[in-house]
Amino acid sequence: MASTSSVTAGDRLPVDCELIEVHVSELKQLFNAIDPSPFRERDLDPDAEEFITNWAKEASPSATFGLAVYLDRPAGLPNEPNELREAVHEFFKHRAQLSRQRLRELFRRGRRSLVIAVCALGVSIAMGNVVASFFSNHIAEIVKEGLLIGGWVAMWRPMEIFLYDWWPIRAEAALADRLSVMPVRISYKQDGSADAWRWDWPVARPVRSEATERPEAAAGSSLDHRQR
Repeated sequence: MASTSSVTAGDRLPVDCELIEVHVSELKQLFNAIDPSPFRERDLDPDAEEFITNWAKEASPSATFGLAVYLDRPAGLPNEPNELREAVHEFFKHRAQLSRQRLRELFRRGRRSLVIAVCALGVSIAMGNVVASFFSNHIAEIVKEGLLIGGWVAMWRPMEIFLYDWWPIRAEAALADRLSVMPVRISYKQDGSADAWRWDWPVARPVRSEATERPEAAAGSSLDHRQR
């Protein structure tokens, strides 16, 4: 997938890892454009997130991942691969935390539902017994069975939570944990404008050298001296 005229930078990708390959024109395409958060806290673009997670879901549960980003511009600032890795890791760490928070909330709701369902079942059984004790006809039997069925229906929601609902959320958290530690490597395209990085993300400005700062400092000192 990589071009023969490309140069790579970033983490070393293990040979036996499940390689997730993403091709973009600009790095900022990987991130949500409307998210005002600082870069390392910015969400991935929904399409990019879905692409990465769907690829990872199809891999073996024991596989380790690596992310290869093929970029259609020359290399920019030397810290781009590190910044990209930290941003991707931070995003999936946050996703893992959110999944575990959802899991805790689900279990809390399940415990409350279980208490309510057990009480409803107990009341249904008691009412059915009361009806059966006062009436011995066929209608009383129907009412008793109906109350018993209603009580067991109330138990369905907590049973659904504790038997089925928590597995997918736990799997999401585990997958996000694995993606939050994967190595990230960028393959740059050599041909193109050398200044293309200035319009791309991360929008980092070159550090001003001392040589460019000294004239300003000298001018400021001279101005202060004149004012005195």
